[in-house]
Amino acid sequence: MQFDLNDDGDLSIKKFELMLKSNEIGFFDSSEFEQIIEHYLEQGKMVLARKAIALGISQHPSAVNLKLFKAEMYIFDNQFAQAEHVLNDLFEIEPQNSEIYIQKANIFSKTERHDKAIELLKTALDLTIDQADVYNLIGMEFLFIEDYSNAKVNFMKCLELDDTDYSALYNIIYCFDFLEEHEQAIDFLNLFLDKNPYSEVAWHQVGKQYFDIKMYEKSLAAFEFAIISDDHFVGAYLEKGKVLEKLGRYNEAIENYHITLKLDDPTSFAYLRLGKCYEKLGNDEKAIGYYKQCVKEDPLLDKGWLSIVRFYTKKLDYQKALNYIEKATEIDTDNALYWTKYASINRRLNFIEEAEYGYRKAIELGNYELSTWINRCDILIHLGEIDAAISNVESGLEFYTDEVELVYRIAGLYFKNGENVKGKFHLQNAFKNNPDYVIIIEELFPQQYKSPEIQQLLNL
Repeated sequence: MQFDLNDDGDLSIKKFELMLKSNEIGFFDSSEFEQIIEHYLEQGKMVLARKAIALGISQHPSAVNLKLFKAEMYIFDNQFAQAEHVLNDLFEIEPQNSEIYIQKANIFSKTERHDKAIELLKTALDLTIDQADVYNLIGMEFLFIEDYSNAKVNFMKCLELDDTDYSALYNIIYCFDFLEEHEQAIDFLNLFLDKNPYSEVAWHQVGKQYFDIKMYEKSLAAFEFAIISDDHFVGAYLEKGKVLEKLGRYNEAIENYHITLKLDDPTSFAYLRLGKCYEKLGNDEKAIGYYKQCVKEDPLLDKGWLSIVRFYTKKLDYQKALNYIEKATEIDTDNALYWTKYASINRRLNFIEEAEYGYRKAIELGNYELSTWINRCDILIHLGEIDAAISNVESGLEFYTDEVELVYRIAGLYFKNGENVKGKFHLQNAFKNNPDYVIIIEELFPQQYKSPEIQQLLNL
């Protein structure tokens, strides 16, 4: 139920709000109430919408559309039984009203009975004059059940009926992307562009598809057409900049990123990409300047902080790298990437206990990469914390059951801890799987490696 608020509609809203302030009851016809309610729903002013619905029904108790708003509000409040009661009563009055089926479908959707919702929406298709919206709703239901092929078909039908519905176009491309059908997406977009040659959104999407399949020249051409169609389209300039980077044309990429800064509010992404370009060109001063602008614009963008840390690490300025990664961890303590970087820098600076803490934090936050388990193990060995090292490797082996780098380590740890039976078991398994990695025992556990028992096991 969509309404264009003309001057009369604005007047109705002002009249309604004046009525609420004066605490006097004024009369509105049902169409005025529909406009008022629609306005408040679009504004997200639910309290005022509820007041308008209640007053509207009190003045027009037989108005079907007002009761549909009441059902919609019940659904919004998750009061599904009350909503169904209203809708069932309305069905007795107007069984051919498509909106009744749409609202019932909404209930099924919210209660995760998406198949039932789709059935009702298909019925609504035969009753409504606004089929585009219903096809869009059906597409969304198929998305909820991850049926991307059927979702795509329904969004396409929506777009056929309303080629200005860019949300449907985006959803179609989302389905193509999920199905990894990039070439089919390009074919579809080209057909759309045959009918809509100045659609900057379609050109933009074609460019992204070509970018994904690494056809950079075609991608670049598509973004240029998007800019011709709308020379204020910031997204096209950003994507064009990314393509130019891939082609090694960094100065041109910089020009495009600078255009975005003039057209709209600065973005952390543009600052980040400018930093990358200047770093590629060897202009370190501008590179680090833009990286710092990036994290100032968006302190939660981890790529910005990591770029600064990587920049100083490459310059072997580990103390500055450490300073910035510490700032990053203060802002976002739950970022596992920060803690692994924190650990590796501290390790380079020979701050061993801090390095161990960093790897431990990373693991606690869900970083289960093999290198994290290995690095923490080696640090714990260095610190003489053998029991902690064993526990660490045992946890790592839950994710990497037969990884010889871990198996050799736990074998050595058990021997070092005097648990020779366990050590022997793991050493035999590791040596059988990959004898070349026995150097791990030799380097990390030199005393145990020289023992007669291990030498005998290795047949050396």
